[in-house]
Amino acid sequence: MPDFVSAGVRLHYELAGPDDGRPIALVHGFCSDYELNWVGTRWQETLTAAGWLVLGLDCRGHGRSEKPHDPADYARTIMADDVARLLDHLDIADADYLGYSMGSRIGLEAVIAHPDRFSRAVLGGFGREGKRDRSELIARRMRGDGSVSDAVAEMFYQFAAARPINDLEALACCILGPQPRLSPDRLASIRVPVAMMAGDLDPIARGAPELARQIPGARFVAISGRNHMNAVPARQFKEAALDFLAQGSGV
Repeated sequence: MPDFVSAGVRLHYELAGPDDGRPIALVHGFCSDYELNWVGTRWQETLTAAGWLVLGLDCRGHGRSEKPHDPADYARTIMADDVARLLDHLDIADADYLGYSMGSRIGLEAVIAHPDRFSRAVLGGFGREGKRDRSELIARRMRGDGSVSDAVAEMFYQFAAARPINDLEALACCILGPQPRLSPDRLASIRVPVAMMAGDLDPIARGAPELARQIPGARFVAISGRNHMNAVPARQFKEAALDFLAQGSGV
């Protein structure tokens, strides 16, 4: 199984598609992993058939990657650096980027911190920054606190607990990892072309159109009739992403 070490943590990745294809890094959402987020939903199949070389990362704390039990290990700046280090490991100068939910938050940090490494970024299922108390509720629920009544925390807990590969303490630490604020100045500094996409029934992605308007030249696409959990396999999502990516790739 292909692995590499990033900032002291072993990370798992998968490669799929033509060796000479345009590379694209796929970064999954919280409590998910590459296989669940991108293979089972046929994104890998879609992208490789269109000529991309897919770089599928299991984020730290997820999938077959190492799962530290310290929130400091899950700073979003570190997780963005993980993607750049994957490119370093594979000797790839730059790539496109596709993220969903947590993967989109990581993607924003990546295009801010490493603008020369990413050509275009599709960011799905992500809107305005969540409140810290929501993260704390999710962490409490992951740690077995049944008194938490927050619907989003319960959704993530049920999703995570259903998969034996998940380490719930690692996921609690991940959701508590430090996140630099997405200030207007930081968003305005983005020069990588960005497309944001979210289900129009997704409560987690509220504020996505407003966030997109703060990023120079960014576009927003609403995925009709989809929520946070079922937007990923939507044909509209795939078609809009492929159209956007193809504008800069030559694939």
